[in-house]
Amino acid sequence: MNPKTASPPAKSPSLLRFCGTPFGYRRRKTRVVMVGKVGIGGENPIRLQSMTTTDTMDADATYRQTVSLARAGCEIVRITTPTVNDARKMGEVKERLVRGGLDVPLVADIHFSPQAAMEAAEYAEKVRVNPGNFADTKRFLRREYTDAEYAEELDRIEEVFGPLVDKLRRLRRALRIGANHGSLSDRIMNRYGDSPLGMAESALEYLAVCERRGFHDVVFSMKASNPKVMIEAYRLLVARLDAEGRDYPIHLGVTEAGGGEDGRIKSAIGIGALLADGIGDTIRVSLTEDPELEIPVARDLAKPFQGRPAVKPLRGTQGLSYCLDSFDFRRRETAPMTLGPMRLGGEEPVRALAAAGRGPASASTLQSVAARTRDILPEILSFEIRFQKDLDAAAKAAAFRTTSKLSTAIAGIFPGEKPSELWKMETFDLVGLSHPSLPAFDSFLELASSRRKPILIEARDADAAMELLGRARTRGLPAMVGLAGAEKDEADLLKEYRKLASMAAGAPMLIRAPRHDDEERRVLGASLLIGSLLADGVGDAAALDGPLDASRSLELLFNILQGAGSRVVKAEFVSCPSCGRTLFDLQSTTERIRRRTGHLKGVKIAVMGCIVNGPGEMADAHFGYVGGAPGKINLYVGKDCVKKGIPSEEAVDALIALIKAHGKWVEPANAAGETAAA
Repeated sequence: MNPKTASPPAKSPSLLRFCGTPFGYRRRKTRVVMVGKVGIGGENPIRLQSMTTTDTMDADATYRQTVSLARAGCEIVRITTPTVNDARKMGEVKERLVRGGLDVPLVADIHFSPQAAMEAAEYAEKVRVNPGNFADTKRFLRREYTDAEYAEELDRIEEVFGPLVDKLRRLRRALRIGANHGSLSDRIMNRYGDSPLGMAESALEYLAVCERRGFHDVVFSMKASNPKVMIEAYRLLVARLDAEGRDYPIHLGVTEAGGGEDGRIKSAIGIGALLADGIGDTIRVSLTEDPELEIPVARDLAKPFQGRPAVKPLRGTQGLSYCLDSFDFRRRETAPMTLGPMRLGGEEPVRALAAAGRGPASASTLQSVAARTRDILPEILSFEIRFQKDLDAAAKAAAFRTTSKLSTAIAGIFPGEKPSELWKMETFDLVGLSHPSLPAFDSFLELASSRRKPILIEARDADAAMELLGRARTRGLPAMVGLAGAEKDEADLLKEYRKLASMAAGAPMLIRAPRHDDEERRVLGASLLIGSLLADGVGDAAALDGPLDASRSLELLFNILQGAGSRVVKAEFVSCPSCGRTLFDLQSTTERIRRRTGHLKGVKIAVMGCIVNGPGEMADAHFGYVGGAPGKINLYVGKDCVKKGIPSEEAVDALIALIKAHGKWVEPANAAGETAAA
């Protein structure tokens, strides 16, 4: 191998380790990289970052937003510097910050312009470069490189990148090598494809230049709008670094996550999954919202891991294999089950379970849930059976299910110490016993076996669940397993689910997120737990504990399933958080497009403010709406630009016409007004 290329992995990818153990916790040990007076890595807290959305040439607006971000708790502020003049304006912002006594470090965000990077290094405490476009253009060219030609390309990159490295070392600045799934170079694409491996290789090639020049103040990021791709890329990079003894800190982020709940869900899945494994020294939540609103979300995501002590692997996990390959996600193999009118496990979709709520439930439970969630129905509706009125409500719901021909299974959860009442299970397609003693569970199994009922086993930990599962298997009963009532936070509960998934070979699994009264905490915690497990291929059904609004719980649950790439229930939007390069108002435009197209189930639309990441992200979307010039929009199908220079006021209608032309349009079914507007 040419000495200038990134070193090969010490082991095959499937044998590399991205963390010490999937069943415990220890924060990854890294060197400390100083960004001004803020330390990243080592024993430092997980740092919170964001980025200004102003035009950098408007130094007053950029200064004001930087101050606002710092006051909100942002510890490092990134500013786009696409040109030398922008870099100088950032210098003016830095000077005003110093005069005002606000010592928040700045990061210059560089794309395409080495000259801007060289100028920005004079003022910024850190420079971020994208190895996909720092020394390369993006033309989506297809060609084959011989090893000699590839080495020549690396020589050319060093000629362009080397002077910046030397200047950063001399001025004691830091560097972020930030690879993006949407903007890999043609050279990397042709050798590695648009893949996590390509992202890692791209970054390691730039690291090789730094190390040859004696520069080690480097931080890495591996961002993608798809949390699964993002998790895989970070794991692969960290595994490669650790296998070679390279202890560089990691910056985490899901790029173009979007706004509102969907943006928070995607960010919690990707960032949370990695933090739970000890990976991540600084984070940025990329929301299509005012940047100050990113900081509370980032703080909430980081909070459970700030100063988190190391936790030994769970007892009994030595020798367990969590998943087949941590760098190539495949769904865990399980035996399919039939639950009344539906099937679960095997190749079936991940099913949504909703609790009917405590107290009396009406005969129209299913109907009312459907009405409030626009026909998003629970696929398993569970009733806690304590009194006759609970059984009556479940029976009426089952009858309504039958007359309306809904594919919803009815589940009954019975008190653990009242086996004499188990005759009531006739009403149900799935039955469970909550926290039973072993004698009560054996009586339950006997009756379930005589009625040929599939069972749900939920216990406080994996060992208890496995003991109950073993008893069920001796009777040949189909059983789904999960955890319930565990007094643990989501990060610890994640490890327990991993243990259960590793032990309960072939058994379908229910992932149940614990209850939180605070809505934001609930969204982030459930997304971390359910989403990160689904990203690993673990989970055949999912549920949320409380609050009691079944329709809201169901809406959130389906949003998490979509964010994790497990289900499609609505249109999906990839939208960047805006910055000084943005050529239109992203928030209002994205919302306008969402109102017109949000009913298009399964259609993925990217709304990008400029062409830096836009064309690359089009490859992961069906259609793209991208700023091409001030007041002008380019439209994409996949990664192909099909219309250029459309006036902004006409662009949304043009996008809808494009969707129609490609056969992806359906008329909204809910309101005549929306249909007419479309």
